[in-house]
Amino acid sequence: MASTAASPSDTSPLKRTLSTVRVLVRSGVISPGRPDRIVRQLRALRTWGATVAGAYAAADERVPDHVAIVDERGSATFREMNLRGRALARVLHRLGVGEGTRVGVLCRNHSAFVQAMIACGRLGADSVLLNTGLSRGQLAAASVTNAVSVLVVDDEFEDQCAEVPADVPRVRAWGEAPAEGLQVPWRAKEGGEADPSPPKRPGRLIVLTSGTTGTPKGARRPTPRGPRDAAAVLSRIPLKSSDRILASAPFFHTWGLAGVQLGMSLRATLVTRRRFDPEDALRAVAEEHCTALFAAPVMLRRIMDLPAEVRARYDTSSLRVVACSGSALSPRLITEFMDEFGDVLYNLYGSTEVSWATIATPEDMRRSPSTAGRPPLGTRVAVLDADGEEVPPGTEGSIFVGNEMLFDGYTNGANRRSAHGLMETGDRGYVDADGLLHVAGRDDDMIISGGENVFPRPVEEAILTLPSVREVAVTGVPDDEFGHRFAAFVVPREGAEVDPNEVRLTVRRELGRFSVPRDVVLLDELPRNPAGKVMKRYLPTDLSQR
Repeated sequence: MASTAASPSDTSPLKRTLSTVRVLVRSGVISPGRPDRIVRQLRALRTWGATVAGAYAAADERVPDHVAIVDERGSATFREMNLRGRALARVLHRLGVGEGTRVGVLCRNHSAFVQAMIACGRLGADSVLLNTGLSRGQLAAASVTNAVSVLVVDDEFEDQCAEVPADVPRVRAWGEAPAEGLQVPWRAKEGGEADPSPPKRPGRLIVLTSGTTGTPKGARRPTPRGPRDAAAVLSRIPLKSSDRILASAPFFHTWGLAGVQLGMSLRATLVTRRRFDPEDALRAVAEEHCTALFAAPVMLRRIMDLPAEVRARYDTSSLRVVACSGSALSPRLITEFMDEFGDVLYNLYGSTEVSWATIATPEDMRRSPSTAGRPPLGTRVAVLDADGEEVPPGTEGSIFVGNEMLFDGYTNGANRRSAHGLMETGDRGYVDADGLLHVAGRDDDMIISGGENVFPRPVEEAILTLPSVREVAVTGVPDDEFGHRFAAFVVPREGAEVDPNEVRLTVRRELGRFSVPRDVVLLDELPRNPAGKVMKRYLPTDLSQR
């Protein structure tokens, strides 16, 4: 038996199609409606494709007065969003944007970010989603590398753009005053200027990799092929068209973008806040009656770090789904969160390059909190050895994924290794006897200590069982005797004291001596990027004085 995981409905094309239809009906993507509106909806999708522009144009025809998005400055219906996107497309077109050109989007989460993607879709231009945490030099390099010709930017990032070539025009997305930015000027009816003709090919979404192990790279996201792609995620995460989704993960990140794309496919309402604050997130859930939350693991950790009396102030009983992705969820956080908010947590394992791989449901995580879950509809996951051959269940190897949303390569021309029609994730793990995937860690995180192959993630999970530990990051450092050894960087819980010897004894008891971190370094916080991922390369490297 090979170490392969696939969704049970993938046995034949007919069964796959029937399963897809059932998922789309159950979620409300396919639903009864006025025949004339359905015809216009299909015509809009045929014109603009399964892009952000196509989805909002189709929703404008189907549910024009339904609220599409809510941010700090109010709400906008699908019709208003479609009109704003059309108006911005004319502005960008006058600046030379068209098929094959690229527009950089440097914004926080708000309606103008979505508006920019709609406009680019209408022009056949690529949207380059820029990380708000990039330095001046990184932003300038990303703009040049990705051939950005126009920049849509929030006022607060203007200083960050100082090194972007001066001949790149700026379009203001969000100003300091409520009357400034993209929102207000295009709330009114359209003028008489003609729309540019629909493009011959759809524009792409380019997402920058997280840069946790090096310089961020531009990854070309494939254009969705229609509702079937949404059905894959919806087969494991039970979102519905009636949902109000608090999208807290950054839109420039793959997971935040997934929230936008799923919301538009469902014709659901997106609720956004420009900055994440744990108490404000609970307030938004209560006030906006949110039924779903898209978040990164660090956001859930910050919610659970709030005093119990603060969490109790807000009625979050409307939440049916808390969908999380972006980095590993610790077993302790999973259990704490579901004990507090109910069995509503869903964890998606994937990457910018492979989109989704597996999704763990609350039932999966109650059974095995360390699991990454099972593949959704239309997805296959295999664990391969160094020769590209599948390994038996329980045997560790490299994780490879196959689905219809694998990326189309990096903008610098590089690609990921493939085998048997599957693409590598860069992670190692194994599939257990029940078909559940378990991720050990990044290929490049593994160290050889005293002849043993060891990964930091199990060490981190063992240390997190200590009540005094809030967060931890474990990484390899050179060692004269063993070649490499682990160092643990620990953030204590507020008011708690961490005993380094207790940390070492816990790891030794759980994992053995080769996994024990000789260095236990206490920090106030871990270095993270704006998407919440720990940047291990920014951890202290000189441990000789500690």
